[in-house]
Amino acid sequence: MRLLNFLDEYTGRPTLGARVGDAVVDLTAEGLPDTVDALLALGEAGLERARHTLAGPLRRQRALDGITLLPPVLQPSKAFGIGLNYRDHAREIGASAPPHPVLFQRFASSWVGHGQPLIRSRLSTQFDYEAELVAVIGKAGRHITRDQALEHVAGYSIFNDGTVRDYQARSHQWLWGKNFDASGGFGPEIVTADELPRGAQGLSVQCRLNGQLLQDGNTRDMIFDVAALVCACSEGIELHPGDLIITGTPAGVGFVRQPQVWLRHGDVCEVTIEGIGTLTNPVSDGPLA
Repeated sequence: MRLLNFLDEYTGRPTLGARVGDAVVDLTAEGLPDTVDALLALGEAGLERARHTLAGPLRRQRALDGITLLPPVLQPSKAFGIGLNYRDHAREIGASAPPHPVLFQRFASSWVGHGQPLIRSRLSTQFDYEAELVAVIGKAGRHITRDQALEHVAGYSIFNDGTVRDYQARSHQWLWGKNFDASGGFGPEIVTADELPRGAQGLSVQCRLNGQLLQDGNTRDMIFDVAALVCACSEGIELHPGDLIITGTPAGVGFVRQPQVWLRHGDVCEVTIEGIGTLTNPVSDGPLA
C-alpha cells in the first residue's frame, strides 16, 4: 500500500488516503481514521483494515494532481536523524566510519510535505540538501533485537534532510542546523514494507537540483542498516507507531563540492528512491523578519 495524508478541500482537515495509480482513495470516507498517524496507532490491525478496504468497492477517489499532500506522518513522537551513515559520505568529508550510529533529533516543524516550499532562512547562505530514506515505525518496542527489528517497521518514505550548514557548525550538536522551520521535505507517501526488499536494501537514492544529478547512492552502502538503526534507537527510548528514523545520506552533498552548491530561491530539489517515488520541493526565501 501507498499511504498518505492530504488536505480535504471541503473541511480543511487532514485526511487519510491511499494512492492507487494516479488516483487517491479517501480512506477516511471509507470509515478509517483521519490520518496515517491514527492508522499506525492501531498497529497491524489498522493496516489490515486499510488493505481490506482497498480490496473492495471504493466510493470516493480523487485525482492525485488535484490534492494538497501533507507529510505522511504529521506528529511523530520522535524523529531520529542519523549522521554519517553512508561510507562514501563519510569519506567525502574526511571522517571515519562511526562505531555507533550518530543520532540527532528533527522536529515536525522543520519539514513540509511534497510540493511545498523549503524555506531558506535569510540568516544563512549555506542551505544544503540531503537525500534520505525514512523508516516508519509501526509497532512499539524497546530493547528490540536485530532479528525482530524489521517487524517493527511499517514502511518507508523519502526525506530531504535540509541543513543550514553554518548553524550546524556553530556547535558540536547538529540539532540547531537541522531544525530551522520548514527546512526539510518529507513524503509524498509511505510505501508499506511488504512492497519493498527486506529492510529496503539495494535501493537507489538520488538527489537532483534543477534537473542536475548531484547525489547517486544506494541503501546497500549504509554503515548501519535499517535493522541496526531500529535496535540502536530502541536501546534507551521506547519506539512508538509513527516514529521516524531518517537513515542518512550518500555522497554528493553541497558543502563538499567545489564550488560549493547551496539551495537558493527558485530552485527545485527532487529526491528519488527506487520503489518509493520522488519527493519534490521548490525553494523559497524566508521572511525578512
